[in-house]
Amino acid sequence: QVRLVESGGGLVQPGGSLRLSCVASGSATINVDVWGWYRQAPAKQRELVARISKDGTTDYRGSAKGRFTISSDNAKNTAFLQLDNLEPDDTARYFCNAYGVIGGQPWESFNSWGQGTQVTVST
Repeated sequence: QVRLVESGGGLVQPGGSLRLSCVASGSATINVDVWGWYRQAPAKQRELVARISKDGTTDYRGSAKGRFTISSDNAKNTAFLQLDNLEPDDTARYFCNAYGVIGGQPWESFNSWGQGTQVTVST
């Protein structure tokens, strides 16, 4: 019932920056509890990059610390991931995840994934 669409990926040189966006849409009111950004490179499993809760608490993993910034605007059902000082090892498809409730009903939960956006870091 909740669709997520990512955008903002592309080709960038090492040290460059990108800003990823994720927009949630649906037929009823969406209340996101947690937004997450994940990435998956070829021959690797999907890994958590960063997540943010509705109260603003953030959680960054590994190499994302100090270089990436997650933020959200729940009034607009949108989350962002600012990617700075990108490295070749950051090359991956980046996916947005969100879970929460819809329609103001606690028993109507959702856990949705977007289609991903490609980030390629290369000279």
